[in-house]
Amino acid sequence: MRPALALLLRDLRLALRAGGGAGLGLAFFLTCVLLMPLGIGPDLAMLSRIAPGLLWVAALLAALLSLDRLFQADLEDGTLEVLAVSALPLEAVAAVKALAHWLTTGLPLVLAAPVLGLTLGLPAQAQPWLVASLAAGTPALSFIGAVGAGLTVGVRRGGLLLSVMVLPLYLPSLIFGARTVALAAQELDPARAFLLLGAITVLSLGIGPFAAAAALRINLR
Repeated sequence: MRPALALLLRDLRLALRAGGGAGLGLAFFLTCVLLMPLGIGPDLAMLSRIAPGLLWVAALLAALLSLDRLFQADLEDGTLEVLAVSALPLEAVAAVKALAHWLTTGLPLVLAAPVLGLTLGLPAQAQPWLVASLAAGTPALSFIGAVGAGLTVGVRRGGLLLSVMVLPLYLPSLIFGARTVALAAQELDPARAFLLLGAITVLSLGIGPFAAAAALRINLR
């Protein structure tokens, strides 16, 4: 437990350090959502209709921005090889790093979403579901992304390859997350879509660390 906590705190400190990329996803999320009304125009009815999908697409793209550095920096300075032979299983290493990625990328998006929902005219009854869907769905983006990051670690300029690999796996979370908010905005029952979103996240939490660890072992040989 202590090695995992120490690794988590280390990754959080590195991410929060100047240039660590912790604010990059949030900055992109804010910029993307706030610029959209300028491009579409002041039609609040239209903005309200597209708000669920827009917010979720922006969150998905924001999560992608720092994924390529999830393991790459540790590979470059030799830390990853040390972690691979440490007492902490590589599956736990992958899980901790994915958790750190979510805490520094996904969680800020969850906290900022209500304000941006108001900016886009999202109905009040959909606001709690927006927060709940992002809180339940964004961990899957980090844990699925960890698998892609493990597969592309060591590949020079592998960000584009990582995006191509991961984006299709993100689609179910995007669909059910946006659907949850859209149904709530229409005053329909979003529970089924939300439960499916949660099931995807639970599945990614269970499988993601093992798949990421397997990918890392292949690349560390």
